[in-house]
Amino acid sequence: MANQDPQPELSAQQIQEIVSIGTDIFSQVQIFAIGLLRPWNLYQIGIVIVVFALAHVLRAVLGPTIRDWMASRENWPKWRMRILAVIHQRLRAIFFVILIWLVIAFMREYTWPSRSYLLSIVGTLAFAWLVIAFATRLIKSVPLRRTIRYGAWVYVTLYILGVVDQAEQVLDNIGFRLGDIRFTLLLLIQSLVILTLLLALVRFVMRTTTRKITSNQEISPSMQVLLIKAVQIGLYATAFFVGVRALGIDLTGLAVLSGAIGVGLGFGLQKVVSNLVSGVIILLDKSIKPGDVISLGDTFGWINSLGARYVSVVTRDGREYLIPNEDLITGQVVNWSHSNEFVRLDIHFGTSYTDNPHEVRKIAIAAAQSVDRVLKSRPTVCHIVGFGDSSVDYILRFWISDPTGGLTNIRGNVFLALWDAFAENGISIPFPQREVKVLNDKVAEDGGNSWKSKALRVGDTEN
Repeated sequence: MANQDPQPELSAQQIQEIVSIGTDIFSQVQIFAIGLLRPWNLYQIGIVIVVFALAHVLRAVLGPTIRDWMASRENWPKWRMRILAVIHQRLRAIFFVILIWLVIAFMREYTWPSRSYLLSIVGTLAFAWLVIAFATRLIKSVPLRRTIRYGAWVYVTLYILGVVDQAEQVLDNIGFRLGDIRFTLLLLIQSLVILTLLLALVRFVMRTTTRKITSNQEISPSMQVLLIKAVQIGLYATAFFVGVRALGIDLTGLAVLSGAIGVGLGFGLQKVVSNLVSGVIILLDKSIKPGDVISLGDTFGWINSLGARYVSVVTRDGREYLIPNEDLITGQVVNWSHSNEFVRLDIHFGTSYTDNPHEVRKIAIAAAQSVDRVLKSRPTVCHIVGFGDSSVDYILRFWISDPTGGLTNIRGNVFLALWDAFAENGISIPFPQREVKVLNDKVAEDGGNSWKSKALRVGDTEN
């Protein structure tokens, strides 16, 4: 029995400390509540209520006027209008802080300081909450902004009331031990605060770094994406380890657990890891980059963005396909704009044997070059590719430099230009026709009895 675990005794001791601190806080609250019943304290509470009501009336009266004045300043910069909008949202709190401190200054001038003690606490709290509300508006992320705002309000309130040490003792006594590490509610709150601040700092650095990288024209788009991802991973990893070390947590105790988790994740997330590695390879070899026009199976579109796990491809009909990076590495991909943006398109057509092929070629080339998107700097050519059953077959080749504008529509425009040019110059486009001939055959059977049978003979003719 000498080797008994002392944990139950420690837990009982912690519970006793929590009860003792709670009793102390309760007694202080009781003393404070009794103090509120004194006449001048009641007067100060009444003054706070009156000031708050007056601030509410001022907001109701002056709020529409201020809003109309803001609406008349449409030419002001956006940042200034945002500041005015934030001020308009906090008009009641602003009026309350101004009025309460005017009252405090008046009472300190004409009465004893003790008769404005509660007013000073309320005024300090109101001013601190207002400053925190304005400062947290700089944070764009709504969840992060609310977390920091409410946390700062709670801490400032405890600090002004002078009960920070007691609150820390209560939170530190609520927890459990896991190996050599003791987790408490205070440690949890501290970790949330530190990680939140670090994440906010990382987000700010990421925005600044991303803006500088994307504005550098000397870096290719694929390398820009790779640098941004590398900086992002590095900053978040650094923030995590710095936050953990700042809390005094020894990571060596979690080495075995993290190794087991890593092995399990390795087997369960093979595809995810494969896509991650494939994404890094795509960024390094620059095989595809944002803006490239690709074809993968039945999917034809341009690269919208390169992600860590997939590539976003937007098609002409507005659909966005999320193609895993592994498919782009292992599959056959047609990159229409890999080395340059010039794309050659071919269309096939045929004309009648009665038409002069030399004239047909000239007319076809001129018709193709009359289309807007067809390049004039690269020659359009037309060749005879064969003599068909009913037509002379041609191939027309032309170049474009904007495959993102679509391929089917430019082919259709060239066909329409050929149709108009051929109709204007009397060139015919042959098509198969069917001719039906009816033949009468007399067949005698059974002593002169005969009847007529019709046989249909079908043959192909040319136009």
